[in-house]
Amino acid sequence: MACAACSAGSSIGLGKSVSSNRAFLKSNLNGFGSVSFSFNQFCKGSSLSHFTFSSSNLCSRPPHVLKFDGFKSFSSTSNDNTETSEERVAVLVIGGGGREHALCYALKKSPSCDAVFCAPGNAGIAQSGDATCITDLDITDSAAVASFCCKWAVGLVVVGPEAPLVAGLVNDLSKAGIPTFGPSSEAAALEGSKDFMKKLCDKYEIPTAKYQTFSNPDEAKAYVKEQGAPIVVKADGLAAGKGVVVAMTLDEALNAIDSMLVQGSFGSAGSRVIIEEFLDGEEASFFALVDGETALPLESAQDHKRVGDGDTGPNTGGMGAYSPAPVLTGDLQSVVMETIIRPTVKGMAAEGCKFVGVLYAGLMIEKKTGLPKLIEYNVRFGDPECQVLMMRLESDLAQALLAACRGQLGQVSLTWSPESAMVVVMASKGYPGSYKKGTVIKNLEEAETVAPMVKIFHAGTGLDADGNFIATGGRVLGITARGNDIQEARDRAYDAAEAINWPEGFFRRDIGWRALKLKQLV
Repeated sequence: MACAACSAGSSIGLGKSVSSNRAFLKSNLNGFGSVSFSFNQFCKGSSLSHFTFSSSNLCSRPPHVLKFDGFKSFSSTSNDNTETSEERVAVLVIGGGGREHALCYALKKSPSCDAVFCAPGNAGIAQSGDATCITDLDITDSAAVASFCCKWAVGLVVVGPEAPLVAGLVNDLSKAGIPTFGPSSEAAALEGSKDFMKKLCDKYEIPTAKYQTFSNPDEAKAYVKEQGAPIVVKADGLAAGKGVVVAMTLDEALNAIDSMLVQGSFGSAGSRVIIEEFLDGEEASFFALVDGETALPLESAQDHKRVGDGDTGPNTGGMGAYSPAPVLTGDLQSVVMETIIRPTVKGMAAEGCKFVGVLYAGLMIEKKTGLPKLIEYNVRFGDPECQVLMMRLESDLAQALLAACRGQLGQVSLTWSPESAMVVVMASKGYPGSYKKGTVIKNLEEAETVAPMVKIFHAGTGLDADGNFIATGGRVLGITARGNDIQEARDRAYDAAEAINWPEGFFRRDIGWRALKLKQLV
């Protein structure tokens, strides 16, 4: 039976009315070298009235496919011996921030990637040509996403943000037979519940900070008074990167407890809190692709969470990052893999919820021991760390992520540029508090040309009626650059940032200070 979306003539998520697949592709996929699609895609386990999932493959491609090469000409090809041995794939990226823009950028460069869609994406992603943005596709509706994948022959879905992961999008798409990179909702609890992560660490002897979990504010306050400050208060659930308070005084800790448990500032995410010992040292981020059993380490990175220069002010989603992170030496990376990443992968498998996706370990390299401890897990690429990693990746990202989906990471090796990369985040004034939306941003094209190897990733931009870029969020732009060393990457990123005309925006001016200080000491 034909796919519900196809049969009903639906234009799910296209954001415009089109007369045919060909018209849509011609008008929206310019910039891709070669795009393959079928006019007659059929889905198993679907109906017109209600889209249902099948444990077998949802979509099957017919033998004859129209292949467009640069949209200058096209020809009909079939599954015969004339096809190349290299697997070709169209990819759908879920999300609309700077991380997703970076993923689209890397996927577009992947030799095996025929086309890149991004839902919902943003104006900057669309204007850059790095992906075709599907603004109207409801990414909270698994059936709609599966229907889109069927209609446009999507062979890989990459889920960027944490919320769809925790909500079970990967579960639904995988059940429908669509290869999807990211963990199941059960495995996503590594990020969705800090209490779950801490208990896993306890059970499998993964080094982490001492902690207690509370839902009663009086008990939490009594524990804080017993432990003293500094101390860390964390909302148990997802809080958009803002649910952590590093309290340097008892009053700050008690206020954080009141905010989360009494005032409900983070809703259900803050209905439980984790009170954690303060670790003194240097933070670093460690990433690994995981296929359920095998973990493949990525390059190191280090971000800057505090909003102000000198690591002052409240925590944010991240104000900048660089890669590689000198604090994570080769020996330390081996320690992280052996004591943190691999025990986590084995532990999750033993608990009956194999982890497939990217493990992002937030680490503290303790000053007193020089050894890493796990602060928290994220179950997706970090933002803005993803931006610097994708600037340095030289391998085919699409094939690496497909290998993870298929349990074949043991056959994969990744190639990285030996150069350094840095991203400087430009945010709306007032962030992470209240800020004004709709302010105009100019000179973005000029900023990308002030130095070699500069790329601006859009995290929160739209277009006004005159076609100007406007700010639609808190963190808005990621000005990213590569250079021979961290100093050159930094100079290029800041030269580009200075060229942008946005009076209502701001950025930290000391991104990379730890790496530069270490370089000077060496």
